[in-house]
Amino acid sequence: MADTVLFDLFGVIARQQSPSGQELLVAMASVSASAFWQTYWALRMPYDRGEVTGSEYWRQVAAALGTTFDDHQLARLIAADIASWSAIDDDMVALVEHTAASGRRIALLSNIPEELAVHYEQHHRWLKHFDVVAFSCRTGQTKPDLDAYRWCCQTLGLAPERILFVDDRAENIQGAKAIGMRTHLFTGPAQARQAITELDPVPRRR
Repeated sequence: MADTVLFDLFGVIARQQSPSGQELLVAMASVSASAFWQTYWALRMPYDRGEVTGSEYWRQVAAALGTTFDDHQLARLIAADIASWSAIDDDMVALVEHTAASGRRIALLSNIPEELAVHYEQHHRWLKHFDVVAFSCRTGQTKPDLDAYRWCCQTLGLAPERILFVDDRAENIQGAKAIGMRTHLFTGPAQARQAITELDPVPRRR
């Protein structure tokens, strides 16, 4: 049986990185878009795992691109990066709130750096609805590594088959399936709502 929902953040509850934000980051770095994004993603996982700070990450990006960013540029890049990931899907927030209000346990699993995690904590009160919030910068585990899903199971105190994992990326879905979670590949709020509706009844809390 599955009765608990584990949500991804970006691409599910929050929007993917905005095109305007992407353009601004490339312009601020003053390099070609192809070189910028190859470097941005190649160095991102240690940042998401909390192994480096925002300033350290952007210095690494600069070095890989053969340039330098001063302290003012670093601060602006960090702020622009946060802003580019800050839009949310109001319909999905409503679904999160509805699911929590039904008595069903919910949790959140996201690859996210510390500065962005702090932004969400400061600006989005709906995070309080989650029984467990697994931000990769705090757990040290990133999807699709199996330990990221195992961390959630252990912290929730549940076997994998008790959890429905909702994510928009196939590789992350495969990671969850590999440890025995039920999964839903996110394509929109209506389909996610239906998948949650089809779960086993909410267990009575004693």
